[in-house]
Amino acid sequence: MRPRVVLSVGNFFFALFSTALSYIIIPYLSSFMSEVSAGLVIAAGALVSCVIFPFLPRIVARFGAQQLAIFISILQLFSLLALAALPGVITASVFAAIAIALGPFLAYELDLLLEATVAEEGTTARVRTVFLTAWNVAALAAPLLTGALLASKDAYNFVFLAAAIATLPLITLLAVRKLPQGQPPLLSHIEDTARCMARDRDLSAITFAHFLLYLFFVWAPFYTPLYLHEIIGISWTDLGWIFAIMLIPYVIIEYPAGVLADKVVGDKEMLFIGFLLAGVSIGSISLFTPSTPLLVILAVLVVSRIGAALIESMTEGHFFRRVSEKDVNSISVFRGIWPVANLVAPIIASGILLFGSQQLFFVLIGGFIAIAGSITTLLIKDFR
Repeated sequence: MRPRVVLSVGNFFFALFSTALSYIIIPYLSSFMSEVSAGLVIAAGALVSCVIFPFLPRIVARFGAQQLAIFISILQLFSLLALAALPGVITASVFAAIAIALGPFLAYELDLLLEATVAEEGTTARVRTVFLTAWNVAALAAPLLTGALLASKDAYNFVFLAAAIATLPLITLLAVRKLPQGQPPLLSHIEDTARCMARDRDLSAITFAHFLLYLFFVWAPFYTPLYLHEIIGISWTDLGWIFAIMLIPYVIIEYPAGVLADKVVGDKEMLFIGFLLAGVSIGSISLFTPSTPLLVILAVLVVSRIGAALIESMTEGHFFRRVSEKDVNSISVFRGIWPVANLVAPIIASGILLFGSQQLFFVLIGGFIAIAGSITTLLIKDFR
């Protein structure tokens, strides 16, 4: 297979186990501890990512992105197997934190490998959105798998086992096909890179917009299933098909949005609309009650993902127009957004849930995403 195909297929399996993990990790941890403590476990894993992430460019320079991707995938396999086989408050906390910590590292390595295959920046958005679409197809399948495995009871170890199995094709693909490494990364101090990005209003704005997206990617999939299952009383069987339909916008919107951004409209307008849709709809979850029709719940969730799909395709395409695979430090800062969001988002969630209700939580995060995202969009320089 061609390198881009290998990476897109690999991203499919990465998404399959990552998405399944994100939907059940808070409900699983909440079976051993409070929701507040569960959020702090996620934050602990993210803290490990944040500590290690600044060193990744130098690690990549020494060992290579492909070799590191294989190693990280194997570690993820063992952490998921441990979660499946060793239930308990201590083991759940330790291996859940490890699983959360490893995700951003693997995404970073795959990013570098994909960017090394891009020769012309005019094709960047299309290449990136094909890669993202592979992720989103798997993300659509993951809740169906989760719903089927949890149909009779909340046996979360079955989901962890299925997620572990999904890592095997990724490891195999990375092990049997030599991928382009690109030019050796030009290393600088990460502080210098961060200062350089901060002086570039456009680059810092798109990076912050991506940070807002990743806050959404923690708050929405981690806490929405908990609210809908535990408070509203929707079964995992129903949540499976609801979440699958909810994710369809990622599959059908991102590639056309990337083409439009490359050729017609530009990033700024679609990014602004995306933040409004995502923020208002996620805030509307606070209005759900046990009597709310499932179709209404589905409609709100679908709108939220239409917004998130627009944000994701625009931030990815805009940023990677500005950099190449040789800008490994800039990419590390951009991808470092994931562990930082994994650290910040659950701490904020735990703080809100400690002093307020889940309804208040959705109102506050929805308003923040809509307002902060709209303001950030105004600072971005459109390419068209």
